[in-house]
Amino acid sequence: MPATIALVDDDRNILTSVSMTLEQEGFQVRTYTDGESALQGLLARPADLAVLDIKMPRMDGMELLQRLRQRSAMPVVFLTSKDEEVDELMGLRLGADDYITKPFSQRLLLERIRALLRRNEASRAEGSGTPAGGVIVRGDLVLDETKHTCVWKGHDIQLTVTEFLLVKALALRPGMVKNRDQLIDAAYGENIYVDDRTIDSHVKRVRKKFRQADQDFAQIETLYGIGYRYKES
Repeated sequence: MPATIALVDDDRNILTSVSMTLEQEGFQVRTYTDGESALQGLLARPADLAVLDIKMPRMDGMELLQRLRQRSAMPVVFLTSKDEEVDELMGLRLGADDYITKPFSQRLLLERIRALLRRNEASRAEGSGTPAGGVIVRGDLVLDETKHTCVWKGHDIQLTVTEFLLVKALALRPGMVKNRDQLIDAAYGENIYVDDRTIDSHVKRVRKKFRQADQDFAQIETLYGIGYRYKES
């Protein structure tokens, strides 16, 4: 079955041109011109990935993402303007997987969409270096790749695809430092350029999610100027 992409933007020219490009590449596309209709549509019929504009009528992309994240770990790409750096960072903290700055190349968007869909599929399959059965157990942490579940001390931690892959990359080698480039490769793939601050924003959000379940969570350590590591139990 072809993947279904939801496009949410109040600019009908963008919806039309991007839809045509994606459909030519074999994707099914559903379009929405505002956040409210997109929320209703995506809750009724989930897509495989969503591309969201930030500034929209009725409900902006930030609120839409926040509402979606209460129900879904679906990969999300934000479309932002050049002067919306703060919005980019806020979007990542709310749980977006990636962002692209307008005006954008449709080929670049297509490349990012494919990369996210590959990662989403891979996160549900047994990965290289993962123990038999696709389950990683590190003390109180249990990651199940086949089910895309993360459990900490018996609490379910709802992670996006990007967040799941970051936790997995760190937990596979407890005590070993992963620099930002290594984490970018683990979460996005070797052919995707992502700013270092993107990884930092994802790690902050991951920590926040774990601390909502356990305020003493401190397994993901920062080594300033170097990177991150998962503390050995």
